[in-house]
Amino acid sequence: MRKRPLIAALAASSVGAALCAAGFLVLRLKWIRRGLLPLTSPVRAPIRSLQSMVSRKVLSWSDSLPIYTLRNDKGMEVVVSSLGATIIKMIVPDSKGRKADVVLGYNDVESYLKTEPCTYFGAIVGRCANRIAGATFSVGGETYNLHSNNGPNALHGGPLGLHRRCWSGRASEDDNCSMVTLTYESPHGEEGYPGNLFVTVQYTLMKDRNDLTTVITATTDMPTPVNIVQHTYFNLGGHASGTILDHELTIHSGDHYTPVKSDQIPTGQILPVAATPFDFTKAHAVGERLSEVEGGYDHNYVLFNMGREAKTIVKKGMASEDAQLAATLTDPKSGRTLQLWTNAPGMQFYSGNFLDGATGKGQSSYVKHAGLCLETQAFPDSVNQSAFPSVILNPEDTYEHEIIYKFS
Repeated sequence: MRKRPLIAALAASSVGAALCAAGFLVLRLKWIRRGLLPLTSPVRAPIRSLQSMVSRKVLSWSDSLPIYTLRNDKGMEVVVSSLGATIIKMIVPDSKGRKADVVLGYNDVESYLKTEPCTYFGAIVGRCANRIAGATFSVGGETYNLHSNNGPNALHGGPLGLHRRCWSGRASEDDNCSMVTLTYESPHGEEGYPGNLFVTVQYTLMKDRNDLTTVITATTDMPTPVNIVQHTYFNLGGHASGTILDHELTIHSGDHYTPVKSDQIPTGQILPVAATPFDFTKAHAVGERLSEVEGGYDHNYVLFNMGREAKTIVKKGMASEDAQLAATLTDPKSGRTLQLWTNAPGMQFYSGNFLDGATGKGQSSYVKHAGLCLETQAFPDSVNQSAFPSVILNPEDTYEHEIIYKFS
């Protein structure tokens, strides 16, 4: 699985190739222990070109941006777009072999680019995911002001964060797996962040089992906050099957969480979940205690029993070198189960509170709670919270975030 296979680029349309060729810069990536190939030509911010095209017509994936399809021998299929390194489709069979697309998304590029407030369906978000209070932080004695897009706060890297950038992608395959590797260079000052950030996302689908691994790596030439997250919305019954309120969730070893104020900025506390509606250390239906949580679930869980010791345990932004079991999600109707493994210290459980009936894939209506997110991450607003583990990436270090979705 870790060996470096030969590269075989997937076919892309001429328009998509032109879009992703514009603005390419030479990028040198380090060889890393995960076996990612050193790639060149990341894309620097062709978002204006994309938006100008969108203003003229609705764009479908087939006539605009390259997409990459991963398939295995068990009936699973994952489709990834070079816009935002976004998972736009995930076909998974149930226990009887019946297939369904279990992730929310849109039909066309325009919706991903222009929908506001942004839903971040399936996207890679960052540089620094979740919220940063007041859209400002200090590092190395310098104060940086970010673009605010969540009231006065910065959310998910800003309005033109990684989710709305065009990435360079290459596909590869061997006897064990198929994969796509996407790269992007975020230039110094983009969305207000310091330093050039070199980002790689690799999606790997195993041939003999329904496991999708995402490895996100990043390096920088200046100290900068980094918290890059995969933001897929799941509905294991199928993306158009209704709500996820009857899905059963277990957050293994997630015995603490970080409470928030009314603006979703953490209070700075790390509190136990015991005897609260936030306790998912044993399986509960998502909707079972939802009415007890004002606004619904949109909270960060401290994983792996780290509790208040997380700051001393987390190294280089991660809780461990290898991924561990963090959560299990089951849909009783279809029988599909998702195990989520990660090496990240936290996980944002979001119950789709702000979905409002928007039109999604196949003209489906995504009502409130039509999907949920399990976003493995650093803690929100860590750059301003002294009790939380640091999210500052230094030039001598490599950020490496691993996420594994295991379906059965």
